[in-house]
Amino acid sequence: MDLFKKTEGKQNFDLAQEMNIYPYFHTLSSGQDTEVIMEGKNTIMLGSNNYLGLTSNKRVIDAGVEALKKYGTGCSGSRFLNGTLDIHVALEKELAEFLHKESAMTFSTGFQSNLGIISAICGRNDVVLCDKENHASIYDAIKLSYARMLRYNHSDMIDLEEKLKTIPKENGILIVTDGVFSMSGEICKLPEIVALAKKYGARVMVDDAHGLGVLGEHGRGTAEHFGLEDDVDIIMGTFSKSLASLGGYMASTKRVVDYVKHNSRPYIFSASITPCSVATAREALKILRENPSMVKSLQDISKYMRDGLKKLGVKIIDSQTPIIPIYVYEDQKAFIACKLLLERGVYVNPVVSPATPIGQALLRTSYTATHTREQMDRAMKEIKEVLDILEC
Repeated sequence: MDLFKKTEGKQNFDLAQEMNIYPYFHTLSSGQDTEVIMEGKNTIMLGSNNYLGLTSNKRVIDAGVEALKKYGTGCSGSRFLNGTLDIHVALEKELAEFLHKESAMTFSTGFQSNLGIISAICGRNDVVLCDKENHASIYDAIKLSYARMLRYNHSDMIDLEEKLKTIPKENGILIVTDGVFSMSGEICKLPEIVALAKKYGARVMVDDAHGLGVLGEHGRGTAEHFGLEDDVDIIMGTFSKSLASLGGYMASTKRVVDYVKHNSRPYIFSASITPCSVATAREALKILRENPSMVKSLQDISKYMRDGLKKLGVKIIDSQTPIIPIYVYEDQKAFIACKLLLERGVYVNPVVSPATPIGQALLRTSYTATHTREQMDRAMKEIKEVLDILEC
């Protein structure tokens, strides 16, 4: 059979395009901010992960410009060989200090961070316990590692322990979880996970892509939020969200980081992060360290929106994070709602099956520390009116 046979015939995306409710690849002609120019129209952005609003910060932008002037546009090689700049080393040192870990290393993207960490640490004789709602990069990383994967029901500690009981003592065990689950905004049950890890001799890895800059008094993420920074073995994160750049990182003990540096194929065989990306991430991290009140501003505007939606009778998934999913239930209604809201100047993301169970489609909204209450009031009004039209 021809390999391309699968591409023929009507696909779901074809049908959505024909119905003029295709919700993806909308084009921006401005930078990421609380309001953007999307397809020629001023639009309130409720669909980005720019949690601290630093993508438009002058200090961050200037740092990137200066790095371009000094180092050029790229590194032309991997960190393993010619691609290590002094600013890579400086960023890793600053990350380790901020996260209260001995050492840190950086990867080209957040997705690649999970691939590189898990595939290096885990092998054929190891078992990875994976929350069913973990990010796709974690699933791909486990496949790449050849370790045995045991999926436990989302945030179900009874199921996690039942899975742990089945693992022979000679196997290495890693429990990996999102710190903040990207679709629901829920925070993982880290205290219970840590307790079970100690009981069964497992190691704990937290994907804190949506936790850094969001949780904890200083924005250090999920482990700080629970006071468990010494109990999480590996923290992974990304620069593409709170740190307003591109790339990812791992923080752990020096020995573990050194091992991954010398055994991670995605790390060894990929070009290093561009100078501009390194410099902008460093400056964003510096701003966060200088201004931990930004985390409180993010929490406050998220709470304002969450409380406002509840008062309007909008059905949401409740959480403590800036991710607020809104139930619309049917996939097609999610697409239509996105279209109607965009026409009214509000951008949100659709979350449909298989990302959610059938009949549980959502509008994923997310918020930024620099959003204003006036923007939130306008957005709430439009969301409520569209949901009423669709009888959601």
